[in-house]
Amino acid sequence: MNPIQNISTPLTLSPSVLAGKDAAQGADSFKNYLLDSIQQVNEMQQQADSAVEKFATGGDVSPAEVLTAVQKADLAFKMMLQVRNKLVQAYQDIEAIRV
Repeated sequence: MNPIQNISTPLTLSPSVLAGKDAAQGADSFKNYLLDSIQQVNEMQQQADSAVEKFATGGDVSPAEVLTAVQKADLAFKMMLQVRNKLVQAYQDIEAIRV
């Protein structure tokens, strides 16, 4: 399983969800997508930790594999952080709207 490939899978919403129908189903899909993405980032960080540990203890892992695993985990974490920042900013913008 290639975690980067899975994390970049686009979220597909049905036209009825985009039109406002089945809003609960759309929210559930978005929530599941976010939770799955967070889980994948966590798994990549655990894999990077494991690769570093194996390398440090003299295991059968090359420095290139360790570097690649660490960079993938770092990039995925930075992307997740940016998504969180955008969601917080969107929430603050909506909260600031006066009715």
